[in-house]
Amino acid sequence: MGKSLARKIMEAHLAEGSWNPGSEIGIRVDQTLTQDATGTMTYLQFESMKLPGVKTELSVSYVDHNTIQIGFENSDDHAYLRSVARKYGIHFSRAGNGICHQVHLERFGKPGKVLLGSDSHTATCGALGMAAIGAGGLDIALAMAGRPFYLVCPRVVRIDLEGELPPWVSAKDVILKVLERFKTQGNVNCVFEYGGPGLKSLSVPERATITNMGAECGVTTSIFPSDEAARDFLRAQGREADWTEQKPDADAEYDDSFSIRLNDLAPLAAKPHSPDNVAEVREISGIRVSQVCIGSCTNSSYKDLATVAEILRGKVAHPGVSLVVAPGSKQVLENLARDGYLAVLLSSGARLMESACGFCIGNSQSPGTGAVSLRTSNRNFAGRSGTRDAQVYLVSPETAAAAAITGIITDPRDLGTDYPAVRMPEKFHIDDGMIIPPEAQRTEVEVERGPNIAPAPANTAFPADIRGEVAIKVGDKITTDHIIPAGARMKYRSNIPKYCEFTFETVDGEFCARASRIRAEGRHGLIIAGLSYGQGSSREHAAICPMYLGIKAVLARSFERIHAGNLVNFGILPLVFSNPGDYDRIRQGDIIEIPEIRKKLEVGGAITARNLTGGNSFEAVHFLTDRQKKIVLAGGALNFK
Repeated sequence: MGKSLARKIMEAHLAEGSWNPGSEIGIRVDQTLTQDATGTMTYLQFESMKLPGVKTELSVSYVDHNTIQIGFENSDDHAYLRSVARKYGIHFSRAGNGICHQVHLERFGKPGKVLLGSDSHTATCGALGMAAIGAGGLDIALAMAGRPFYLVCPRVVRIDLEGELPPWVSAKDVILKVLERFKTQGNVNCVFEYGGPGLKSLSVPERATITNMGAECGVTTSIFPSDEAARDFLRAQGREADWTEQKPDADAEYDDSFSIRLNDLAPLAAKPHSPDNVAEVREISGIRVSQVCIGSCTNSSYKDLATVAEILRGKVAHPGVSLVVAPGSKQVLENLARDGYLAVLLSSGARLMESACGFCIGNSQSPGTGAVSLRTSNRNFAGRSGTRDAQVYLVSPETAAAAAITGIITDPRDLGTDYPAVRMPEKFHIDDGMIIPPEAQRTEVEVERGPNIAPAPANTAFPADIRGEVAIKVGDKITTDHIIPAGARMKYRSNIPKYCEFTFETVDGEFCARASRIRAEGRHGLIIAGLSYGQGSSREHAAICPMYLGIKAVLARSFERIHAGNLVNFGILPLVFSNPGDYDRIRQGDIIEIPEIRKKLEVGGAITARNLTGGNSFEAVHFLTDRQKKIVLAGGALNFK
């Protein structure tokens, strides 16, 4: 049988192992990207390796998350990132140049390459036929040092697209249909590979919306073939020389398959508070809307915003609606302005935000108390918007524009107008003046460090026995936002002692004090969790902060891929209940012992834990490779030699 595209690219980059789904492989990394919310810690870790420069073909540092300057912290971090880029041979994309995924798609992505990024939505570049994978910052630091990226060899699921999207239905509705089918859990160590005759009708920006939100399913990555659509996009970017054809074998074998008839799709929405809580827009129409936010790395391309402009042309946003538009890049913004679409958006009452993550991560444009906000972004976790009781719906740009006009959730097909078919430019206006390339002479560059930038924290070797207390017990679908908050708190991302104060803030405001007390009493901290622990962002701070507070193990019913890897990287042992029902027998504050745990990791054997408070025992298992066991035993990847 033939090979899938994902397999062909990963096999061509194999550094260790062989293609055997479920086993561990190591792949060579061609390109890396970071953003400022995760990049500062990534580069602090890279600096600790004492190397003269990066060893990748291309590494890019983006400033796109924390661009709001309230206090000195963000500005200081940006100065640090700029100077580190100069010192170590890294491209630097300045604040205002755009969101990392949109800019990388436009200016750097290459079909057939492996891209590793310290952001879970790195898979956006799978729209170009790349193996683009999100990971924790330490994994990116190691890749920049020339080391392989290790992952579980994935199962590949084929998603066939048939037919063509009808008017008023767009790529956002395609990925919401995928989320309706596959949900946000149960897809760890899978790749979604798109194919079928429906591909030819989808442009690269439309494909990017689909690959971007594959992250919400928890897959390793999503990928499209590199075909004539990819060639057209790169030609319009002045980069046709970067195009190569990338496609699966005609008789490629897949582990599973799913078909979507594009003609049958209707406008969809993800209701609060999960991207997989999907319904047809017509079923929920009539709900009053207070805010409409259009943009983010999912739907902020030229095609998305030009379509919105055409829908809004000659109209003004409903008086009860705050309409916010955030272009994905400076290139998108400049081309909208040159083609007249920006004036249309402004005349409709749109509030123009800078080309940054902004409202998506909750550091601006928080809705009012209990307000309904329609957003084209990728996550609607409770509280992520910055308002705990806001009701956030994820929708397409078309559905968002319809609500902006009517003031209520509206199926855009009910607007009673013709669908505006926007054509992509044959050539974009391109200005890379906001991207600073690496310098030839770097030895004399001094790295700038503000007072908020602390060294990367160290861990100690894993103990022989765990004698611990349950510092917190949480339920299913705990996201990295629950563990360590995004939004305004992220200005402390380079100061772990300070950032730790907000660990589990939205779940239990006493966690930090409790974990600190447990550590001071000489016990290890434990976290008990339900299904799909660690959903969402690749933010490794969700592992670093618990590590700093003395957490030694997380016992869960299941984990998400990136977070489990981050726990290992920082010396925290991820364990899964052998009997899921044992989760119900443990309470916060219980004293738990796991004797001879170090020996069990070294030589094997059943892991039995004793709940001294509850008077019972239970068993747990791990799914660590030999390499990962050694990392945990060393106290994390930075200690592992």
